[in-house]
Amino acid sequence: MFDDLGVPVEVRTSPRRVVSLVPSLTEAIAATVPGVLVGATDWCTHPDGLDVERVRGTKNPDRAKIAALKPDLVIANEEENRKLDVERLRDAGITVWVTKIDSVDEAFRSLERLFRDAFGLTALPHWLHQARDVWDAPPRRPGLRVAVPIWRDPWIWVGAHTYAGDVMERLGWTNAAASLGERYPHADPARTVAASGGMDAVLLPDEPYAFGPDDGPDAFPATLRTVAVPGRALFWYGPAMIEARETLEASIN
Repeated sequence: MFDDLGVPVEVRTSPRRVVSLVPSLTEAIAATVPGVLVGATDWCTHPDGLDVERVRGTKNPDRAKIAALKPDLVIANEEENRKLDVERLRDAGITVWVTKIDSVDEAFRSLERLFRDAFGLTALPHWLHQARDVWDAPPRRPGLRVAVPIWRDPWIWVGAHTYAGDVMERLGWTNAAASLGERYPHADPARTVAASGGMDAVLLPDEPYAFGPDDGPDAFPATLRTVAVPGRALFWYGPAMIEARETLEASIN
């Protein structure tokens, strides 16, 4: 079988020792195949009370600790994890399944393949059907123009061809930073506002950069609305997708 990048992966039938290097997929695996996770990153905050070995971050995983856990399978993501770490884990004889998720539909396809092919499940989890129903609904408040920074100093924005960008499109919103022409463009707030052709709001997530009431709104004109949103609603695929839509739509009422 092949992972999302087309790399052949020999997965043991029904892996029982799994390390996840992707916070949203950690939550998805815990909800779908309870008890198989033996390791996760420090950023894997869901589900609450997850009691597994921590293997540092998504960009700097402790490969020696991962190897010591003797996993049947390691789950990674093309965007969140470094290719170098994936290659070195594989060179050490560890099986790694890499996901690629740049849209809501890709999330559904990737999650289906993960649980069907990598975990050998014959029935998809109930939460995945719920999430599909949520995101199949038509937009409730179309026409808004918004922009989403993910970092400050330097300022980095959600651009085109990204999962969060597609979430905005599925909500019927225009990603005003997409005009900057990159997946994650670097641009100061003034340039982004000028390039947007006008926007209704800037959405300030609490991750990966922890924007807050005193860190973020100060960079924009007082006439431009800034809205705090949970980063989990914008960036996490998996069970978080069930509540994400309602959370985001409610945040901008």
